Amino acid sequence: MRSISFGQATVEATAAAMREDETVVVTGEDIGWGGNFGQFKGLLEEFGPKRVVDMPISEALILGSAVGAAVTGLRPVASLSFVEFTMGAMDEIINQAAKFRYMFGGQVSVPMVVRASDGVLRSSGAQHSESFEAFFSHMPGLKVVAPSNPADAKGLLRSAIDDDDPVIYLENKKITFRRGPVPEEDYRTALGEAAIAREGSDVSLITYSVMTQHALEAAQVLLEDHSIEAEVVDLRSLVPLDMESVLRSVAKTRRAVVCHEAWTFGGFGGEIASQINEHLFGELVAPVLRVGAQSAPIAFSPPLERALVPEASEVVQAVLRTLKP
Repeated sequence: MRSISFGQATVEATAAAMREDETVVVTGEDIGWGGNFGQFKGLLEEFGPKRVVDMPISEALILGSAVGAAVTGLRPVASLSFVEFTMGAMDEIINQAAKFRYMFGGQVSVPMVVRASDGVLRSSGAQHSESFEAFFSHMPGLKVVAPSNPADAKGLLRSAIDDDDPVIYLENKKITFRRGPVPEEDYRTALGEAAIAREGSDVSLITYSVMTQHALEAAQVLLEDHSIEAEVVDLRSLVPLDMESVLRSVAKTRRAVVCHEAWTFGGFGGEIASQINEHLFGELVAPVLRVGAQSAPIAFSPPLERALVPEASEVVQAVLRTLKP
């Protein structure tokens, strides 16, 4: 184990997949020189321009060619840099990649990974600071991954590349440079298996991506300042969703706060809260609360951005509301 960044961990996963399987190719914007966050650094030098393909700035072209490559025998990893740029290729993602296996009666698969950076970072403005996981999770045929730390980033990307269905791999900008312990050897982290990032008995914090880090910070504050033991459930992948682990945790604590950086209204947290209510309504001692961004474009102004997008303090406040007598 050594400490490396989230971006470096994904480089290791991609390189291992490319060495193992010559059908794995990487394509996208600005990847030849390493990518905006260093997540492709060194791949061009090792594998050459036939397998690491710098594309024109056309999201529809990048995803259209990736879908075609996937159904004809390759395993493309397509990078669109920021998640907002997927909007220029939604037909290719939603109407083509997600539906092909079904529409062709299982005769073809689309083993493709779409990598995109989401979330806020240093006042990037309304067009470069959003979180769209709810869009993709709503569409049958897509799998959605949102790791929170470098070790999971490596293992989940390895599994995503192996998968025969299209996977949306979301890497939050705020944690791309964050370092953490990552095994040197090649390994995989299964899609659809949540992790208990911290055990507790008083309330369950259900979360993923960067909000896992905020939830862990909040859990420490709750313990030190209020003697509250919060359990943090890191979903890791949203589709498939490990609802069994969520329900097991909430059945133990009988309180739940669902946390994500995306807008609260219409967010993925609403699905989790609904399922918790359906299965455990009689056992809950407080309503399931949600922590998410307010319904407004993400502001460029740092104070306004912070006012819109939640961090640890908002999680602490929500937990304290669930514990009010």
